[in-house]
Amino acid sequence: MKTTVFTAILIGLTTQISAQDAQVTIQQDSKIDELVKLYAKVHANSGFYQIQVGFGNYKKAQELLNQVEIDFPTWYSKIEFESPTYRVRLGRFKTKLEAERKYLEVRKKYPDAMLLKPEEKETKS
Repeated sequence: MKTTVFTAILIGLTTQISAQDAQVTIQQDSKIDELVKLYAKVHANSGFYQIQVGFGNYKKAQELLNQVEIDFPTWYSKIEFESPTYRVRLGRFKTKLEAERKYLEVRKKYPDAMLLKPEEKETKS
């Protein structure tokens, strides 16, 4: 009797285990992907204070960028072209207070540095 009950329970458990296979299909509107990309694009450059350490032709800007990356290796830095010159910009600071503190630090090494907040670029619909 015990063997029959034990066998019945064992068979019941094995059928439960094999019954766990399933396939889930998620249906998502394709516009969600477009919205996520648009959101990332809009928020990629907006709202960040930056410090402009200098400008000039491309060669001068590249040399300045190399020096800035040595002086401030953990900070975000880049060259941006704004006609007719290349500008070396440093940092991506969310708050004005944080940017001003870093600006004072940068001014010790680069006295001509300027603190700026780029204008938000309009996105085309």
